[in-house]
Amino acid sequence: PKKRIPHRTLPAIVRGVMNAQQEEFPILCETCLGENPFVRMAKIPYGQACKICEKPFTCYRWRPGARARYKKTQLCRSCAKTKNVCQTCVLDLQYGLPVQVRDTALEQHEREGMPVTQVNREYLQEVAEHAHDTDDANQSYHKYTRPSLLLQRLQRRAPYYKRNAPHICSFFVKGECNRGKSCPFRHEMPPTGELANQNIKDRYFGKNDPVAKKMMRMANERTTPLVPPADKTIRTLWVGGLDTKTSEADVRQKFSSFGELASVRVIGGKNCAFVTYTTRKGAEDAASKLQTGLSINGSRCKLAWGKKQASKKEAKTRGAPPGPPGMAAPPGMKMKGPAAVPPPPGMRKTYYPSMDPANMGARFDTTHQEN
Repeated sequence: PKKRIPHRTLPAIVRGVMNAQQEEFPILCETCLGENPFVRMAKIPYGQACKICEKPFTCYRWRPGARARYKKTQLCRSCAKTKNVCQTCVLDLQYGLPVQVRDTALEQHEREGMPVTQVNREYLQEVAEHAHDTDDANQSYHKYTRPSLLLQRLQRRAPYYKRNAPHICSFFVKGECNRGKSCPFRHEMPPTGELANQNIKDRYFGKNDPVAKKMMRMANERTTPLVPPADKTIRTLWVGGLDTKTSEADVRQKFSSFGELASVRVIGGKNCAFVTYTTRKGAEDAASKLQTGLSINGSRCKLAWGKKQASKKEAKTRGAPPGPPGMAAPPGMKMKGPAAVPPPPGMRKTYYPSMDPANMGARFDTTHQEN
């Protein structure tokens, strides 16, 4: 009788093929799945080789929407689990950002990159598969002990379905497309500059990714300091973007560590709050430390200095607003605006057709003279 070969003694490539047969659903982000909850996928066993480890894996092909292009998986499950990325767009599953942006924001100086040699790749994939079976998958990328403020500011909170748009029509770029609106491809010019050269390996390993460089450059430009107002009497901070369930106690708990609070007023209809300190120093400390990455009850909030309100005495001294020109003031009331002005001398009286009684259907008694 033939002896059954144990699963562990099989070559790594054969084990990878056997594991590919057991796949039921790919690892995808919400954007790649599309807005339609009912998606029909085509499962192709050993459909193509992984772009990273070059092993055959089960490929999936689907259409995320009516006006979207067909998409398919580019990475195997092992490589996607290792970096916690989508198998199609190669973006982080938790934050929706490129790997280079995520690693830079987390300040990971000792990054665990994929090895170059084939033997080390197989060993790392075996460790990742074993960790996934024991529900302890890759602690270095899957478990973030301390969320970064930059990640909270750059993360995409809603799906971006424009990424599923069709490809650019090559005939339109050449000026030869004659299909017009019936063309299933986009009639746009391709991007130029650094965004024109993108590849999957640079995005996966987080090196020389042009999209990540652009995002980091824009993030550095947006971080402008919150300048305190010149009026030293202003001690109020405006907090926007609050959740509907956020209470006054939650806001006090977040701002009380910087100084004594005079008042906290939460406006539920506008999802904002006004925090007033007893001293100007407490308001400046809170503004300088919470201007980036302010989060209350899991929702990212905005912070700004409040504006000085006009006092009641100033509002009374302003008086009534001036009336329109030509309008006389009511009796007993003095108006700052111009009163009724008579017409200039020598100006004729204005005549309108409606002022003629004959045109309005009036009857006149006529007297007949007898010869």
